[in-house]
Amino acid sequence: MLSPSDKKLKPQQLLLAMVFLMAFGFASWQVLLNNFVIERANFSGVEIGILQSLREVPGFLAFTAVFLLLIIREQRLALLSLVLMMLGVLLTGFFPFSIGLYCTTVLMSIGFHYYETINKSLTLQWLEKEHTAEFMGKALSVKALASLSAYALIWLLMGYWGVDYLWVYASVGGLGLIAVLLLWARFPLFEQKAQQHKKLIFRKRYGLYYALVFMSGARRQIFVVFAGFLMVEKFGYSVSDISALFIVNYLFNLFFARRIGRFIGQWGERRVLIIEYLGLIAVFSSYALVNDSKVAAALYVIDHMFFALAIAISTYFQKIADERDIAATASVSFTINHIAAVFIPALLGVLWVYNHSLVFWVGAGFALCSLFLALLIPSKPEAGNEWLVFKPASNNAS
Repeated sequence: MLSPSDKKLKPQQLLLAMVFLMAFGFASWQVLLNNFVIERANFSGVEIGILQSLREVPGFLAFTAVFLLLIIREQRLALLSLVLMMLGVLLTGFFPFSIGLYCTTVLMSIGFHYYETINKSLTLQWLEKEHTAEFMGKALSVKALASLSAYALIWLLMGYWGVDYLWVYASVGGLGLIAVLLLWARFPLFEQKAQQHKKLIFRKRYGLYYALVFMSGARRQIFVVFAGFLMVEKFGYSVSDISALFIVNYLFNLFFARRIGRFIGQWGERRVLIIEYLGLIAVFSSYALVNDSKVAAALYVIDHMFFALAIAISTYFQKIADERDIAATASVSFTINHIAAVFIPALLGVLWVYNHSLVFWVGAGFALCSLFLALLIPSKPEAGNEWLVFKPASNNAS
């Protein structure tokens, strides 16, 4: 039985607290990484490429999270994942050499990707369908606040007080670890609406969702890998210029992401995703043609703004899903999302050397494919009405 004080605590509070800690820890690790590996570990492009590839491997293997649910509750697994992530951040500064950084990065990444998988599952289970989109927008705002806070703290620690990398990583990871353990002790175990399947599940009726997730991952790789690279290589943007763009992006999420979530709830997934993909076709086509640095910066910010609309993919799945499938499907979908991360950067990197505009024309093609998929979403998706072309005879079709 929950105590009277425990009853005042809500699952949403735990979700937002975990989101803040995750974003704060990851932003701190990420913003220091390039300078740290060059200044202290003497990394070249080869080593940083290996490190980033290793960082993506746990995302590709995120489907294994469902098997851990055989021995641990989802809520506990989310917190344990944050513990691993913070431990990886804490240890980073102590191992300024290739093998050491590969190991700490993989540890951090296992925690990060398992957390992201379980967090999505818990959000879709704990939130009522009519409130999920707005809450996920609010969570994006919290992520933005956490990232901006991390940047400000690191600026103070390193720019103003001259604290060494080792102690910045150790402080962020150590304080994050303590905060996670406090959440573990403070929050009770919240009840789940439905007992989750603890095996891998692929269902035909989720086919459109799988396709949308894959295309979302492909589009994200082009933005993360090549949009910023365009700013530096073609337009000569400095570190401070790129940082300013990140800050603008985070400020947008801080002030508008919750409203975007509310907008998704009001307009529906089909309309919102159609708007997103039409916008992305225009953005990627413009990337391919742009020759003005200010226009390129505007495209970069607009591109990032569309990330918030991707909430609609998750809420679409929540509406069509059997509640017992949510955890298993969240694990599978996270792996599907990361399939693109395995091969797209390498393949398009070769294309970039030949002609960088072709990379963004490929991105426009991805957005066009996504638009066709969005047109298959019903106006009112639900179990038995998953997509407009295929309707299985039974909701239990596998």
